Amino acid sequence: MAADSASLLAVGSPAELTWGRLLSAWQLDVPALLLVAALGALYGWGVLRLRRRGERWPLPHVAAFVLLGLGGLVVATMSALAVYDHVLFWPAAVQNVLLDLVAPLGLALGDPLRLAVETLPEDAARRVRAVMTGRVVRLLTFPLVSTALVLTTELTVYFTPYFATALRVGWLHELMYLHLLAAGCLFVVPVLTREQALPTWCSHPVRAALVFLDGIVDAVPGLVVMTHGTLIAGAWYLHHAPSWAPDVQRDQQLGGGAMLGIAELVALPFLLAILMRWARHERVQTAALDRRLDTELAPVPADVPGQAETGGLTGELLRPWWETEQGEVADRIRRQRHG
Repeated sequence: MAADSASLLAVGSPAELTWGRLLSAWQLDVPALLLVAALGALYGWGVLRLRRRGERWPLPHVAAFVLLGLGGLVVATMSALAVYDHVLFWPAAVQNVLLDLVAPLGLALGDPLRLAVETLPEDAARRVRAVMTGRVVRLLTFPLVSTALVLTTELTVYFTPYFATALRVGWLHELMYLHLLAAGCLFVVPVLTREQALPTWCSHPVRAALVFLDGIVDAVPGLVVMTHGTLIAGAWYLHHAPSWAPDVQRDQQLGGGAMLGIAELVALPFLLAILMRWARHERVQTAALDRRLDTELAPVPADVPGQAETGGLTGELLRPWWETEQGEVADRIRRQRHG
């Protein structure tokens, strides 16, 4: 379990944090380990089920889910960040930004919702779709709402007694981890998933604009923490800061700077992921358009039955399908033909 105040006082402050200890210091967090194991087992079961059917799940999806998603959870909750988060503010700040930005991005890039829909029995897959398109999920994942929830969660953690209390109470610390992860997933997963959880107007260009806006919003907590004159959980860190630690105010500035830097670094791959999916979507739509045009615009042989009845004027009397049908492909053809 994450160390609470009693255990911390019992064992004393950890040794001075060096680059070596930053890489080698680890501790077990049972609730976090159970969550990682459950998510990994469910995802692995889905990939194996597809394989048994002779289908393959993209390796980049698996790598993103395991390394960035589950790996981000492990690093945030069991690495040196967790060992030192009760005596230094900046490891706690890095933990939190990993949980609400980095880990959700990795989980979303793994496309777990589409994997669930493709591998679950039909009734279960239908229930997953129903939940994703339900009123509650649509409200929570609505772009402006989910962005506001992430920002509100981060500001609530640092500028209410939430964080200071979590440092003293082990179970609340674990709940804070889950809260941050859930808030991040509400924005990231719907934007990157292929299952339709967002409104229909959230096309790929709109999603790219939302990600760009989110990158700006995500910088706000780091800036506020870095420049805030009042110490965050100051009584705790003033009391528990070891002799080798930097000044507590300096420690908070380091934490805010780390939050700001990581948020901006994450925004770039997030935006690139959206742009890549947008380009892939355009290629698929273009290929479908070319196939349809090849079929519809093929020359009609002179001996086609019914040619005589129309006097050879079939092409003049019948309107092409793109003039009468509705849909993205038809709309694109109309725009191209009419300027």
